[in-house]
Amino acid sequence: MHIAPFDNKNNPIVDAGDALVPLNYFNIVKLKKGESYAYAVPGFETCIAPATGLIDVSVGGFEAKQLGGRGVDVWDGDPEGVYVPTGMEACFTCLSDSAEVFVAGAKFDEVLEPFAVRADEIDMVQYGSDDTKTHRKIKHILGQKQHGRVGRLLVSELFTVGAGGWSGFPSHKHDTNQLPLETRHDETYNFRFKPNYGSGLQMLQREDNEPGDAYHIVDGSTICIDKGYHPCCVLPGYEMYYFTILGGLTQRSLVQNFQETHKDQLHTIPGILDMVAKFK
Repeated sequence: MHIAPFDNKNNPIVDAGDALVPLNYFNIVKLKKGESYAYAVPGFETCIAPATGLIDVSVGGFEAKQLGGRGVDVWDGDPEGVYVPTGMEACFTCLSDSAEVFVAGAKFDEVLEPFAVRADEIDMVQYGSDDTKTHRKIKHILGQKQHGRVGRLLVSELFTVGAGGWSGFPSHKHDTNQLPLETRHDETYNFRFKPNYGSGLQMLQREDNEPGDAYHIVDGSTICIDKGYHPCCVLPGYEMYYFTILGGLTQRSLVQNFQETHKDQLHTIPGILDMVAKFK
């Protein structure tokens, strides 16, 4: 499903108990200098990740000072984040002139411990190639390095490298628990483009080799993936970014089920198997 950009007034875009992606939570919070925002999501662990701006974060007795710091857009530096345990109240305050803050969540019952992920702790992988039109970079905020400290939540930033190309290819899905072949993970994206008038396409093919759906994505678009194969692409001449939330039903590690029709291309895209191994 495509949710067009709108002023959500700091209210969740994907709330707890969403009918399409019940394992996900997503909010975008926009603050001016000195403003604060507090929240708690019962039954969900969350991650506070500034898209731009600088914030102070408090979670119970835990504090993370001067988190973030990117300037005009998500290409202006590396991400940072704070893990917020299930149901715990968190508060963040804007230190810069303004801040745009992503709040990502996954359904999880246990209560763990809060922690911060700084820029030098980001798990980064780059794969693909210009020749295969699949060149991209992934910055894991809650990724393999944080395994064991998080319940079901995976949070990453994905960038196309160069101008134009495909992401999420070879086509894959993760809508059914059938280990070791596949895990059930609901997924939510928020897209940005550089320049911001760029755009792209999100495909959703629910059956192998059957016609599916396609959504025109623009700067600020949110996509919720519940079922099916879901590659996306950006128009030539533009760069694409998407903030990615994955929430697992029974485990955190993601097992992607690659579409049989395109599976042989796993061996034509440089570094893709290393990328797959990082979603844990």
